[in-house]
Amino acid sequence: MIDRSDVLHIARLARLHIDDSEVEDFRSELSGILEHIERISELDLDGVQPTAHSVSQIGTLRPDQPGESFTRDVALSAAPESDGIGFQVPAP
Repeated sequence: MIDRSDVLHIARLARLHIDDSEVEDFRSELSGILEHIERISELDLDGVQPTAHSVSQIGTLRPDQPGESFTRDVALSAAPESDGIGFQVPAP
């Protein structure tokens, strides 16, 4: 269990200002997170491959192949302003 001083120390490290009324909520939430991590660390995970995603990510991107594209005139026809070569945008 995390105590009040731990919560205040973590908040200071994270450069967070928390009110006294929030300390108990954070203490409870952080304690719950640490308890969950402790339960996970008790699991026998030998032989389990680390993953970046919980579901398989095979084939999520289409192949990058050239194809038909708009002509310059068609692309610029939808622009609020253009100079005939590119889009006109306000200067910053």
